[in-house]
Amino acid sequence: MSKTTSEAATLRLKVTSKREIAVGIHQFELRHTEGKELPAFTPGSHLTVSLPNGQKRRYSITNPPIERERYVLAVKREINGRGGSVSLVDEVAEGDHIDVSPPANNFEMSAREPRSYLFVAGGIGITPIRSMIYHLLAQGKTNFRLYYFTRSPDLTAFREEFADHRFKGKVVIHHDNGDPEQAFDLWPILGEPRGAHLYCCGPQPLMNAVKDMTGFWSDDALHFEDFGAVATARADDTAFTIRLAASGECFNVEPGVSILDTLRLNGHRVPSSCESGTCGTCRVRFLAGDPEHRDLVLSEQEKKTEIMVCVSRARSDEIVLDI
Repeated sequence: MSKTTSEAATLRLKVTSKREIAVGIHQFELRHTEGKELPAFTPGSHLTVSLPNGQKRRYSITNPPIERERYVLAVKREINGRGGSVSLVDEVAEGDHIDVSPPANNFEMSAREPRSYLFVAGGIGITPIRSMIYHLLAQGKTNFRLYYFTRSPDLTAFREEFADHRFKGKVVIHHDNGDPEQAFDLWPILGEPRGAHLYCCGPQPLMNAVKDMTGFWSDDALHFEDFGAVATARADDTAFTIRLAASGECFNVEPGVSILDTLRLNGHRVPSSCESGTCGTCRVRFLAGDPEHRDLVLSEQEKKTEIMVCVSRARSDEIVLDI
């Protein structure tokens, strides 16, 4: 496959610690193989991790930025996910080495100083927010509140940590036991902005609910982390064919199935990360056909020669890929 962009520099790091911190949630500590200081990161940053199964996935750095000697990730093993977390948890052990990208950040804390900080986290969405909270504490700031929602205590990462006296009166942990009737009522919290900045990360339904309740807030006070959101199929999707220029192989792409997944099912591995058309990892050149672009990455000029195979489809019956 032709390379349309230069590969980002990678870091070879050692897994110096791996442990289960809640049911199904595993914490990985990564350090430089030679003990060197790691590239700096900011609260809300993530790493793109190259996994044993060939996939690439983004995981939030959960430790405070002041710690330059290590990156700490907390990963939920998603049995019904896309295979990334299962590969990392099951195939990477303490003492192993893995390749990661330098830190990047799509969930930056605002440079503007708000009156207060309001954090809303659902499940594993606590990971970037934990880094933000410790960043504030390192600066001597305590003007924050955290609302952290999980199904049950045993599924709550960092539960004992947030019970520490430092967080008394600042952290609310709520378990709904899988019952929508027991969901926490956020409206009294979000009903008035009061000069706060809101940072929210978690399952899409939680973020959608928070967005609905904060529709009257100013845009610059709202911050959401949703890079894991997966693009959904459309009712009008139709089947089309992809042809691989190098081999002449042809594969049918069914409605509801991505080009990326079709390639995988037929033994062709393409680098990927977000699989929602937001990161740019899976871009591929096309040589013929009329693509339907559904990504948020490509410029109008790039769309003339490239597609994102995780979300793009075709208006024509066939599209020829430079693979």
